[in-house]
Amino acid sequence: MRKLALALLAVATLLTAPLVGKVIYTPFCEGMDRWILINLRVPRVLCGFAVGIALSVSGIVMQNVFRNPLAEPYILGISTGAGLGALIGFAVGLFYLTPILSFASSIVTVVVVYNLARVRGEITTESLLLSGIAVNFFLYALEWLILIKTNAHLILGWLVGYLGDVVWDDAKIALLSLIPVALIYPYSKHMNALLLGEENAHYLGVDVKRVVKILIALSTLATSVTVSIAGIIGFVGLMIPHIGRAIVGEDNRILIPASALIGATFLIWADTLARILNVPVGIITMLCGGPFFIHVMRSRF
Repeated sequence: MRKLALALLAVATLLTAPLVGKVIYTPFCEGMDRWILINLRVPRVLCGFAVGIALSVSGIVMQNVFRNPLAEPYILGISTGAGLGALIGFAVGLFYLTPILSFASSIVTVVVVYNLARVRGEITTESLLLSGIAVNFFLYALEWLILIKTNAHLILGWLVGYLGDVVWDDAKIALLSLIPVALIYPYSKHMNALLLGEENAHYLGVDVKRVVKILIALSTLATSVTVSIAGIIGFVGLMIPHIGRAIVGEDNRILIPASALIGATFLIWADTLARILNVPVGIITMLCGGPFFIHVMRSRF
């Protein structure tokens, strides 16, 4: 029943959000209003739908793989790494390569954070967070260096997550992020086993190293596609999995689709508010995510 309610809410959001803004449209508007509705608002909402799903499911993967309730692409630096790759593409004019550069850069970031966090063969919550924060600062410094030395400062708003310039071609690319998300779902049972620890998962027949590599690659690919289109939108991957667990429980077979629906709904309405206030959507998600991060940290540790 809860899954049905989430699905209906997501569908209602997809149908109504394009109509809401500083100017309220109707489905039957004509002329310039209809052009704006079809060519600007609808692709923006579809992009928010795809990005919300991709970031939410990627957050679930990170929290399961690292067995850390605070793990997510933004905090671990993966989004920032993807942003650096995309920014390099923008700066040198290789716009068509930005998704590839984002993916390559984010994969390197994952490897660096993972190895920095490993202390005496173990990864603790503290070492993972500190490594993610350190790598984030370093990558941000590189991004600002590029911004200062090139004309890439024109996309400054994109660095905090921006859907304002999305058109149909962008929405189509963003929807491609749903492919790695769909490929993650068959591993939901393996992710349940990983929650018990690597040793127990191994005894349950899970090839831990192989599964972890696949899950990280798929979630990183989904994140990098969204970053190449929407920029660095933070904290969605942290908040939504926890909200999903509060509603449907820990079983990833149910949690993944539920969180996907919640994430899509949340980001669409967050971007609708951002559109009304004329600010990047990343500002809205950070205003929500900062207090949420503190709440999770204080309640879990």
